Amino acid sequence: MNPVVGIIMGSDSDLDIMQAAADILKTFDIPFELTVVSAHRTPLRMVAYASEARKRGLKVIIAGAGGAAHLPGMVASLTSLPVIGVPVKSSNSIDGWDSVLSILQMPNGIPVATVALNASKNAGILAASIVGAFDPAIGEKVTAYKKSLEEEVLKKAGNLKKQGWSNSFDKE
Repeated sequence: MNPVVGIIMGSDSDLDIMQAAADILKTFDIPFELTVVSAHRTPLRMVAYASEARKRGLKVIIAGAGGAAHLPGMVASLTSLPVIGVPVKSSNSIDGWDSVLSILQMPNGIPVATVALNASKNAGILAASIVGAFDPAIGEKVTAYKKSLEEEVLKKAGNLKKQGWSNSFDKE
């Protein structure tokens, strides 16, 4: 199948973080592509990737970047597709805040959805939700995934109660 989500990162050193986005998209059976596109080292590649994304069939782009983290915003300036930015705490980062703020503080007119530091799994879930808004089968998979999260929490609450922890909220 042709990819509908693009996962890009500024460097292959970001792959350890961005892998979680790929993994969650696999669980939803969403075809994706994954590559390195650097806003600073390969600006022409970035322009080509972003400007051709829609006609290649992509519906959403997940862009991970560390440090100055210009990739998500620059890509968003070149496409009308939704862009989800993943701030990455890189080796030259200031505790990741530089990446968070670079992606979060986009000027009006160039929105980038921003997830938490290193939270590419959330970016993948958000991308699946966007795709699922127009694809009922994917939408149902996202709904089932979120229901499984609810069941997991309720199971943990029940386990605490079995261990003797009291909580007046959990009345029988």
